[in-house]
Amino acid sequence: MTSRQRLQAALDHRQTDKVCVDLGAGGQTGMGAGAVYRLREAVLGKSDHRVKIIEPYQMLGEIDEELRQALGLDVVGVHPRTTMFGFPSEGWKPFTMHDGTPVLVPQDFNWTVDSKGGIEIYPQGDRSVPPSAVMPKDSFFFDATRRVEPFDEENPNLDENCEEFGEFSSEDVEHYGTGIQHYYDETQYGIYTTFPGAGFGDIALVPATWMKRPKGIRDIEEWYVSTVTRKDFIFAVFERQCEIALKNIETLAKAVGNMPQVVFVSGTDFGTQRGLFASIETYRELFKPFHKQVNDMIHKLTTWKTFIHTCGAVYPLIPDLIEAGFDVLNPVQCSAEGMDARRLKKEFGKQLVFWGGGVDTQSTLPFGTPEEVYRQVRERIDIFNQDGGFVFNSVHNVQSNVPVENILAMFRAIKDSGK
Repeated sequence: MTSRQRLQAALDHRQTDKVCVDLGAGGQTGMGAGAVYRLREAVLGKSDHRVKIIEPYQMLGEIDEELRQALGLDVVGVHPRTTMFGFPSEGWKPFTMHDGTPVLVPQDFNWTVDSKGGIEIYPQGDRSVPPSAVMPKDSFFFDATRRVEPFDEENPNLDENCEEFGEFSSEDVEHYGTGIQHYYDETQYGIYTTFPGAGFGDIALVPATWMKRPKGIRDIEEWYVSTVTRKDFIFAVFERQCEIALKNIETLAKAVGNMPQVVFVSGTDFGTQRGLFASIETYRELFKPFHKQVNDMIHKLTTWKTFIHTCGAVYPLIPDLIEAGFDVLNPVQCSAEGMDARRLKKEFGKQLVFWGGGVDTQSTLPFGTPEEVYRQVRERIDIFNQDGGFVFNSVHNVQSNVPVENILAMFRAIKDSGK
């Protein structure tokens, strides 16, 4: 099989010739820049390469074509035109991370150092407004800062919490069209794309790190509380968001047709380590109606498979996610309560594609031995790849400080699983 055929077989729940592998196609399936740098050095023997930061919020490094081929990856991704900080990924300049990793960042990646040695970054690169995120001195990625302006708690303004939603610009459409067309015509990779604007209640988006002066309910705790105390207001936000998302689906479908095979729809986390963030009833009332509208529209107009990234112990929610129309579940956090790999495959393997779950990024990959990593990867592939319906990826992004020996063990296990 070619990589594109392999991804399509996995999405269609057909047995692949070998496991389909993704690293870096999406903002939740990638690798921190420090790990990319050391992996590239180990695999290609080149230490003078500056890794491009393709997603600055999480400081994810680009998996370039040379490394992609060396690792035998199957999937490429087209990211949104602008980053989580509101500036485009273009005009690269050098930057050095806290641990000394040399990288390249977009030209509007403008920063200052705070009193504790943290790196502050600014929305749209504008240093005349308060920073929207900080990367602490001993960290490898950014945390959103708390930028909360007063709002009417009794009658919050709907427009303020919908300010960021808008129809695709001509630049957005051209960006997706050019990127997807290139991969479709010039390569045999499977094609994944990120569709922005349908992540209803995605807590990473609530602080609006790309906006200079966000208004409305932007505090994380206040937002979660509002899903209970201001349920009608949150529903109204989602209603307007959905209306715009449906228009954008039509626009993108006309522009790229069926060239993408899978599209990232939502990154809203519904699980914690031990249970759900909210009740199943809350999901059914607030989220499911809009997920279903988006998925139904995509399935009506295209052959794209729809992808939801939702962390944690989401086992009780899976039947509802399937009813809402999702085709792909990520990151498949097997360490969370109720998320046993064999159980998931047995109960939902014919209805959901599992994209992730390949190795635990909380303990095994960062803190285990290479032998422990190898064994877990082999076991997860044996379970999830049986009868198709699996794309190998780690459980969420590989962090920058993961030992390169463990990453090499992961890829050795992937290679050996096909023998």
